[in-house]
Amino acid sequence: MNDADLEVVDGLTLSDEHRASLRPGEAVPDEQGHVHHLPRFFLAVPSWPAAHAHRVAPHFKLSELMTVDCHESDLLLHTFPHYVPCAALLLARYLEDFRREADAVVFVSANGGYRSPAHRRNPRKSPHCWATAADIYRVGDHFLNDEKSIAKYGEIAKSLGSQVFVKPYAEGDDHLHFDLGFIQVTPRACSEA
Repeated sequence: MNDADLEVVDGLTLSDEHRASLRPGEAVPDEQGHVHHLPRFFLAVPSWPAAHAHRVAPHFKLSELMTVDCHESDLLLHTFPHYVPCAALLLARYLEDFRREADAVVFVSANGGYRSPAHRRNPRKSPHCWATAADIYRVGDHFLNDEKSIAKYGEIAKSLGSQVFVKPYAEGDDHLHFDLGFIQVTPRACSEA
């Protein structure tokens, strides 16, 4: 399965219920109070088998970047298609580069990729709502649950370029937060008019 297999949809054309959960194009404050516009264009994922089959990079499947728990809105958790911001494709490319530099398999935690603005653990909107963040809990055989391991792999992540942000370790962290910021992607065939 490749990108051409998934339909790209304008979030403004979705049902009222989906728009209420995804809030396409809406201006929202982030964790620091800076205002950003939520994603407007989404990949329509028809089923979990399709998400598991869809490679977004040589070593990553779309399902790895969209797995959420019961804190997601019921509509978005239980109803297909699921809608994932197009920027997930950019995140996957950076995760592939991170995997190459770390020379090991990279594991993204549940709720560690895309979470909709309606996810109940997203009171302030983080890059996860843009599908441009990943919480990495393991690299190869190394669990990232202490300051030393998070710092080591954080340095590898930061070496990919200044566009990669890594949260510094805080007491109790059990993952490396890796993000690209608040990226809006408008596919070539779409119009913002």
